Amino acid sequence: MFSKINSLGLFGLNAFPVDVEVDVSKGMPRFDIVGLPDASVRESRERIRSALYSVNVSLPSRRIVVNLAPADVKKSGTIHDLAIFIAVMKALECIDVPTEGKCFIGEVSLSGEVRSINGVLPMTILARSLGVKELYVPAGNASEAAAIEDVTVYGVPNVTALLDHLTGNRLLDRAVFTENRDAENADQLDFSDVRGQRMVKKALEIAAAGGHNVLMVGPPGSGKSMLAKRLPSILPEMTMEEALETTNVYSISGMLSPSSPLVRKRPFRSPHHTISGVGLVGGGSIPQPGEISLAHNGLLFLDELAEFDRRTLDIMRQPLEDHIVTITRASGTVTYPCHFMLVGAMNPCPCGYYGHPKRKCSCSPGQVQHYLSRISGPLLERFDIHLEVEPVLFEELSDTKIPESSEEIRKRVQTAREIQQERFRGTDITCNSRIPAGHLQEYCPVSDEAKQVIQNAFDRLGLSARSYDRILKVARTIADMAGSEIIERSHAAAAIQYGSLSWKHNAEKK
Repeated sequence: MFSKINSLGLFGLNAFPVDVEVDVSKGMPRFDIVGLPDASVRESRERIRSALYSVNVSLPSRRIVVNLAPADVKKSGTIHDLAIFIAVMKALECIDVPTEGKCFIGEVSLSGEVRSINGVLPMTILARSLGVKELYVPAGNASEAAAIEDVTVYGVPNVTALLDHLTGNRLLDRAVFTENRDAENADQLDFSDVRGQRMVKKALEIAAAGGHNVLMVGPPGSGKSMLAKRLPSILPEMTMEEALETTNVYSISGMLSPSSPLVRKRPFRSPHHTISGVGLVGGGSIPQPGEISLAHNGLLFLDELAEFDRRTLDIMRQPLEDHIVTITRASGTVTYPCHFMLVGAMNPCPCGYYGHPKRKCSCSPGQVQHYLSRISGPLLERFDIHLEVEPVLFEELSDTKIPESSEEIRKRVQTAREIQQERFRGTDITCNSRIPAGHLQEYCPVSDEAKQVIQNAFDRLGLSARSYDRILKVARTIADMAGSEIIERSHAAAAIQYGSLSWKHNAEKK
């Protein structure tokens, strides 16, 4: 007997349809799986065999062949277990139910339980585009899949419950999308915890409003890490499109919370400085997302930036420009999104006190120069805003006045971001930091006085074309926060000031 069941496969973020075909015929007793399966797919034979026993079905002494089509695409993981189980049951004539318009994905345990899998969201999106009417997924993934409309999703706890549903004995409940927004915000840090650093807070507010990259340089204990960890609390809310993009990445990585199947809170990733290049940008024999993709639509914080391997940091240069990372392996090519805010923090020298107003630096000029040179010039230029974080004064620390909260700052950031969304409506630009170079003149009108200020800085400091673009983008955000359609002199001057740190360091290296 022959049967055919619809399933789905996944390679990176790319989902693809899979037809599970089973043929039971006379011959030497065998159970073969063909169609470029990897080891985990081939091992499903034993899982299916044991799961059949759990519903009192024994495999006959016949030749059973399972084909996963298309046969020229490699299949990996345990995604196809559930479809293989149903296809074998139909081929053995243990059930006779219509399966047109139905699709099955999930891992089957030896006892017949259906376990959760990774990547359900991108596969559900594909199922909708293919016109699938009913999608059967593990019960642990049901809420995640139900986030996609126009597809009826059923969460399957075990194969017995699935068979009862298909035969009409006891129907499964349709999955409903639920999320706990309060749980995501329960551990949110707040800017009201930070004393002093008023100018730095203002600069971070501008960065959040325009999605700009930030580099903070200052002595130990000045609050760099504390400020960076609170930056997510003032970032604007994610749109539904951004939430789905980010959830896709977390879904294939197996990092979704059962209580929050849709990522609504902008990611905050802070890898240790010993991270490898593969850990940062992604890779592996089966390409997995790296930290830059896990920070998509959120924030990537690199503390002690100068302690990272220079080659590892320079790997980010192209993804920072293209907002995607492409990983090529013999089995295929995967592209992951990686549009994120990059926030770096570092000391000005090995001892940390170079330029400190009261503590003496113990480093030689050569040591300071070598330490700063760990950050390449091209990477340094990709930071839109450079901040020198000064030590906090005692008067600021002992002040009893409560600083401004994150909620108050976030309202201003959200207002500025809404101005940008209206400006870029109908395009794929979402914030000022994403303005392409060819559209800067269109979106960044500059007054004559502001143009003169930028020209003077360009000639005096020997700026690059990328530095010029960066100044215009930051100035555009400052103007948005001031409610101005045109970039004025004060907006341009502030943008130039925020970028002065890299030029200062370049001058020191000379």
